[in-house]
Formats: sequence, C-alpha cells, structure tokens
Amino acid sequence: MPAFRQVGEKQLPQEVVFMAWSPKRDLIALANRAGEVLLHRLANFQRVWSLPPNESTGKEVTALAWRPDGKILAFGLTDTKRIILCDVEKPESLHSFSVDSSITYMHWMEVTEESSVLTSFYNAEDESNLLLPKLPALPKNYSTTAKIFSEEKSDEIMKLLGDVRLNALVLGGSSGFIEIYAYGMFKIATVAGVAGSCRGLCLSSDLKSLSVITEIRDSPDSEAEITYFQLDTSLLSSYLPEVTRMARKFTHISTLLQYIKLSLTCMCEAWEEILMQMDSRLTKFVQEKNTTTSVQDEFMQLLLWGKASLELQALLMNQLTVKGLKKLGQSIESSYSSIQKLVISHLQSGSEALLYHLSELKGMALWKQKYESLGLDASGIEEAITAVGSFILKANELLQVIDSSMKNFKAFFRWLYVAMLRMSEDHVLPELNKMTQKDITFVADFLTEHFNEAPELYNRKGKYFNVERVGQYLKDEDDDLVSPPNTEGNQWFNFLKNSTHLKESPLLFPYYPEKSLHFVKRQMEAVIDQCLQKPADVIGKSVHQAVCMSLYKTSQSEDSTPQLFKLPFLWNDKTSSIHYVLFTILQDSISKIYILRRHTDTSRSISNGILAVEFGNFLNNSVNESSDPRCYSCLDAHFYDDETVTVVLKESVEQEGKERVLAQLPLSSVYTDEDQDRELIWDSAKRLDEQSGEIPTRTVFLENQWRVLENMKAQYVSVNGIRKVSCVLSSNLRHVRVFEMDVEDDGEVEEEEEEETTQIAAGEPDELNQSADHQDNVCGASAEEELPDETEEHESSLDA
Repeated sequence: MPAFRQVGEKQLPQEVVFMAWSPKRDLIALANRAGEVLLHRLANFQRVWSLPPNESTGKEVTALAWRPDGKILAFGLTDTKRIILCDVEKPESLHSFSVDSSITYMHWMEVTEESSVLTSFYNAEDESNLLLPKLPALPKNYSTTAKIFSEEKSDEIMKLLGDVRLNALVLGGSSGFIEIYAYGMFKIATVAGVAGSCRGLCLSSDLKSLSVITEIRDSPDSEAEITYFQLDTSLLSSYLPEVTRMARKFTHISTLLQYIKLSLTCMCEAWEEILMQMDSRLTKFVQEKNTTTSVQDEFMQLLLWGKASLELQALLMNQLTVKGLKKLGQSIESSYSSIQKLVISHLQSGSEALLYHLSELKGMALWKQKYESLGLDASGIEEAITAVGSFILKANELLQVIDSSMKNFKAFFRWLYVAMLRMSEDHVLPELNKMTQKDITFVADFLTEHFNEAPELYNRKGKYFNVERVGQYLKDEDDDLVSPPNTEGNQWFNFLKNSTHLKESPLLFPYYPEKSLHFVKRQMEAVIDQCLQKPADVIGKSVHQAVCMSLYKTSQSEDSTPQLFKLPFLWNDKTSSIHYVLFTILQDSISKIYILRRHTDTSRSISNGILAVEFGNFLNNSVNESSDPRCYSCLDAHFYDDETVTVVLKESVEQEGKERVLAQLPLSSVYTDEDQDRELIWDSAKRLDEQSGEIPTRTVFLENQWRVLENMKAQYVSVNGIRKVSCVLSSNLRHVRVFEMDVEDDGEVEEEEEEETTQIAAGEPDELNQSADHQDNVCGASAEEELPDETEEHESSLDA
C-alpha cells in the first residue's frame, strides 16, 4: 500500500519557477515564467486566483514568501525591483516598496522567544485603540479602493499590521544585498559584508544568527562557487523587546501612511474634471470677445444693472446654458461634500493617529539606555512630528477653502441662474427672486476675487482664470498652488511674521501657504522615511560575519534550472536552536545528500557538524541484488518538520522504467549515537567538495515512508509539515502532483491509479473530504478543466 495519498495532479500551461505552501492553510502559491502569481488549493489542485504580470508592478517574479500567519503573500519582482505584499483573499497589492537590488530569495520568519517583558507588551499593545478613535473604513465606491477591498471587509489596510508577535521578512539579492523588514514593512537592518548573489536565507527564530547561502562567480562564464555564511545578529536578540516595540510602532506608521495615501487618491477621484468647465469657458470667452471691457466688468454690469452685453449673453445662453449651469452646480456640490467628508473622517483621523505614534516613538527615543543602541534618534522623530503637523494644517486649510468655495458658488450660481432665466424671459420663482443687499455684496466680492484675468496664469496653465480653487490642492503635478489663500489682513499671520522667537519655536508647526497638499504629503513621507532609515543602518552595522564556508562548485548544466529550486535548502530548528543546510555533491555519479548543521548561537559548537547520507536499496527490485547498495541519487530535499526531511530520489543506473521516488527521511536514522568521534577536521583553505571523502557517511534504508512516482519525471518538491502536504514538480516544470503525507492510499485508489495513471484518481468528493483538515468546497471538476468563475466560487471558501 503506497505511503502518502495523492489528492491532485495537473499539467500546467506555463513553467513553474517557484512554489510555496501556506503555513496555515491548504493553499500553495506558484510563480511561473510568464510572471503570473497563482494560488491553488490542495484539493484537486484547483486555482483560487491568479495575479497576471503588470506594467507598473513588474513581470518577472523571482521570489515568494508567506507571512507566518498565512494572511499575506509577498513576492519580489526583478525587473522593477519591487516587493509586493498581497492579500490571500484577493489578488491585489495591499502594500509595495522598492529595493536597491533585484531580489533573488526571500524568507519570512516569526520570533518564538517568550519573556515576561514581551508578554506584557503583547497584551498592552492595543492601548492606542483605547486612546485613538477607530480609523473609519475607506469607502469602496472609488476604483482605487474597490480593487483592493473585498465587499464585506473594509479594514484590509489594517491587515498589514498582522499579529503583534515580531515577524521579519528577509530579502536577499545580487551582489551581497540583504535587508530585514520587521512585519514585512519596516526596514530594520541593511546587512553588508556578504559576497555573491543570494541563493538562500534563514534567520533563526531566536534572532541570534542569519544563515546565508550565496553564489560567487569570478566572471559570468565561470562556474559558481556556493558559499555558506553565518552572520551574528545578536543585537536583535539581546534587545528583542525593544526591537519588537520599535518595529511595531514603525509598522503602525507605515500602515497609516498607506491609509493617508489611499484617502488622498480617493479625494482626487472625487474631484471631477467637469469642475474646470467654468475656467475653460471664460478663457475661451476672453479669446473670442471683441470688446475691451474685462470679464469681471461684464459680470459686474449684469449684477448691478441686470443687463448683459450680447457677447456675455451668447456665452451664458448658448455655451453654458441653464441646464448646464444646474448640472455644474450639482457636480460642484456633490464633489466638494465628498472631498470634505474624506478630509474630516479619513485624512484628519489618519494624521492624528500618525502624530500619536510618532510622539510615542519620540518618548522611546529619549529612553537612551534602551533605544540608543538601536539607532532611534529623537531629533529625527521631532522633525517627522513637525512635518505631520504641517500636513494637518494644510488639510485644515483645504477644508476652509472647500467651505468658502461652496458658499461662494451657491450664491453665485443662484444669482446667475435667475439672471439667465430673465434673459430667456422664463418665469422666475418668487423665492429665487429675493436677493438682499448682503447677497449682492457677497457675489460682488466673489467676482472681484475670482474673475480677474491673469495673463501669467495663461502661460503656466493655458487658462486666464482659476475660479475653482479646490483642484489645485489635489493635483500631484504642481508643487505650488495656482491661487494660494489670501493671508492679507490675517492678524495671527502678521503677528508670526514679525515675531522672530515664535517663528523658530518648535511648538509651532511650519505653514506653507504657497504649497499644495500633495507637496506637503511628499515632504512628510520623505522626513518619516529619513527617520525610519537610521535604525536600519545602525542595526545593519552591528551584524558581522561569524562563519564563512566554501561548499562546492556548481556544474554548468544546472544553469537552466530556475534559481529558486536549486539546493542548498536552509532550515531553522526552533526547539533545538540549530541551523541546517541541505545540499548535494555529485561524487562517482551519485548525488549524496549532505547535512550541515550549526548552532544559532555563533559562539557554541555542535556535534556531527556535517554528515553525508546515502540511500541503500529499499525498492528490492534491482536487476542484481548484489550490485552497489548506494543506488540512489538525491534530486531535491526539503525539511518537512524538525525531525524529517522529504527527498526526491532517482535510481542512479538510468534505465527505462526506472521510477523516481518520493520519500521521508527521519533525522533520527541519520544522527545515531555511533561514530560520535568521527568528526570532520575542517580544512578552511579547501572547499568542502575537495575534502568530501573525509566526511562521515550514513547509509539509510528507508522502511515504509516512500512512494514510487509512476509516469512522472519528478525533480523538485515543496512541503509543509504543519499541514502535512507536499507538491512534487516534474523536470519539465509543468507537471505537478499533490500528496497528503500522513495518510496512506487505500486499495481502491491504488487500483484506479494502476488503470489510469495519467488521470487524477481523486475525483470523488467524499474521498477528498476524508481529512478533517480541509473540508473545503471542493469542486468535482477534473484537473485539466479551468473554471472561468473559479475565483468567485472559491474566495468565500478560503477559510473553510
């Protein structure tokens, strides 16, 4: 009876370059050659969603990693050098950031250390929720937010925060580039001192050290040398509570900046182009009229004497029209009130929360004994607080402009509407006809201020007027406002101007009357980025190299393989605090598997530092029983859990009908008590493959934890010991088979497989639902079918 139960098989249209199981659900993420990121579920290998390549984000996916809680998937794009954080529920980017190098590997780990200080912080972390009002959900009726947010949940942006326990996304790239991002958002360290292009990363869960595998090439044509580095990151582990607290604050800040950015995008969307109609019509009027009187005078005459020139009559009655005026009035009212709501409920509450978190961070920075060694700088944070204050002032100014514009336009349109009705000799309702002296003064002031021609504005914007004053705040292309607010006669403004002490006071936020809201926002982001950068540099400088081992040289034939599938594979045993490295070296036409292990504390050594494992003949169907017992080459190996390694083997004597084997290798059979004294005396001047004959070797005979993979040239495997699943990929990178690892195939399935090995044996729903782990809504469709509405059907059942 074969071990492991097959639950899905599929031929994929594109070659797969990477695959990673979700740590919490029966979902596997794939990246393919076409630049797509796909999410499939275990049962029948059905597709949940796909994210096609995109001009703005990028087209070449080179790395994938799941956040430890399984709610966010990160992937790196090499052509645009961007990292995208994507929600598991919906194929949309929640957050993205640029890096300086193209990413070749990423690893997302979670800290498992416990301490009383950390526990009290985990429990008290939500105190900001008690002090700050809950951020209102962003409205979904704008295209920007509708794309990101699913219908029933609108606080997706807060999903970026995730669990309070510290987790870190480690990115590795070409030419020794390594960066660590706390919670996947805040850069906590920029690591230098590693040579070569990164092939693997693993930060230990106690944060004491970082294992790195790199590929060093002297020239593009030469063979690459695979090297293992162990970097000491003890500053992070010794200041773990402080690092967690600081990173959590910075992640709150990054999330709020994203929230403010989306709010501003919604505001830009709420502002409509129709509002520019007045300006363009008046400009055209100036260009076409023959009289010397100004536009302002023409309107003033209409206001005072009730008579308009023929040209103004033609403009109002033929171009603007009564109907057009009504529509313009309604558009302005609805647009302005939408923007006003967004400023009050989202922009202001978001920036107040930002101010709160930055002020707390400043308090932390002043506690020098705890935070100075992590690079927290109080003066930099003070500048960030000031920049946020300026942004809040600008948002308030926008509110005032909206308020006065709404009043002005209402009075102006009401008067113009009556004047136009009179021109067309229509009946004017008595309630519209009442116009007091105060109203007339109000309209006269509006005309004086807004209707004066500005030739310099024509050179800059191609129009003579700027009647509509709100759009200028929201446009990203302008740093300076076209018509800044009038500060003449403002007593507070004059008082500040004349008082040198107040001008330089840290208590007053600087005010930029000439600048747009976008300019002030960009300035605020730049200052906050600056104060986020310093800890990353300081912590990065504290990381130093503890171990450097040259392992082996790669053969040229490997180069066609996708980078991410190549061994070595790194693993961190959290309970025993050990770093493992799995790799193979070809020797006498057999690829043995080598297991290198190091303690996460770089000052401590460990027995059996390196061992080689070869596989004895366990299939018992060899042509000659007395032939060489070492008859298997290891093609791929991944840690299944701390005690087991999953391997893909092939019989080294290539013959027709020789099958590939998927097997579980228990480490207990490798690390036995015998041969304790046979340690390799490491000669650091040589590469490991040059002294491979001296490495202690274990021959392992597998008992029942293996399965022959019929009709499949299996080459790679991806496993998840928590969910007890594995996915095997063929050497052509298109054929996948998915297995449950702790269930044996029963007899019926075995017979079916013998009859139709090329089809999926698991077609019946009751058979698929035997495991209580995943009672998903499984579709009984055959694996080759792609259902067009699959995504909608399965989104709801992601959590099932």
